[in-house]
Amino acid sequence: MISPLVRTIAAEHGVDLAALTPTGPRGVILRRDVEQAIARQSELSAAPTTSVVPASVVVADRIRLRGLRRAVADKMARSRREIPDATTWVDVDATGLLAVKDTLRRTRPDLGIGLLALLARICVDGLLRFPELNSSVDTGRAEIIRYRHVHLGFAAQTDRGLLVPVVRDADQMATGRLAAELARLTGLACTEKLPPEPLTGGTFGALGVDGSTPIINHPEAAILGVGRIIDRPWVTGGAVTARKVTQLSLTFDHRVCDGAAAAGFLRHVADRVEDPSVLLTKA
Repeated sequence: MISPLVRTIAAEHGVDLAALTPTGPRGVILRRDVEQAIARQSELSAAPTTSVVPASVVVADRIRLRGLRRAVADKMARSRREIPDATTWVDVDATGLLAVKDTLRRTRPDLGIGLLALLARICVDGLLRFPELNSSVDTGRAEIIRYRHVHLGFAAQTDRGLLVPVVRDADQMATGRLAAELARLTGLACTEKLPPEPLTGGTFGALGVDGSTPIINHPEAAILGVGRIIDRPWVTGGAVTARKVTQLSLTFDHRVCDGAAAAGFLRHVADRVEDPSVLLTKA
């Protein structure tokens, strides 16, 4: 057992309880163990460092990391430091997905369903089938936390940089409502009216890219990168034709699942992109 106070102190200072050597009776981690770890961190931070800029290089400007940019930088650095991640990817024929989007825009323009909403719907469907990826790791308790609902984070480019608003309970929404919530949060983010709450609490992330190994948004367990949809040669029925192709890349926390589960999720998402007719029943 570790007291709630000790857990709180450790969390506030970013101390990994699993990495500590307990000094209490029967292997209990005490407050002094955490305080000693904090002191060691402070000593490392206070150690003199040399400039990363060579003396021969003329510096044009120095921009202090502050506010949102500092928070994002800290979170990305923490993700790289704490999460043993791996990435898998697949090229996908998205011609059918574009056809479904066009059909919905023509038959149900009132719903405002675009590609982002369709991809979000597909992600949610995949997470319900592979709940290992809708989770996070509590290092203090050495536990994997699986969530009952999907809180879907998505990338929104704004004047303040890339923000990740969170659609809460996305698994409870039909595609039309999901589209409306994505549009609402994007609008708030772009007008700088988005409060802090919708930027936290995500359980899974999605990012629009050209092809990459995206960094997981700590403490989420995975992030799906979706490349631009472009014309590429594709073999269909034994013949090479021009199709609308995209690349899907999934970066996942190897602590929450193995490669087979991650590949299964990605294959499920890819299959839905290639044959999205089921989405028409969930609009």
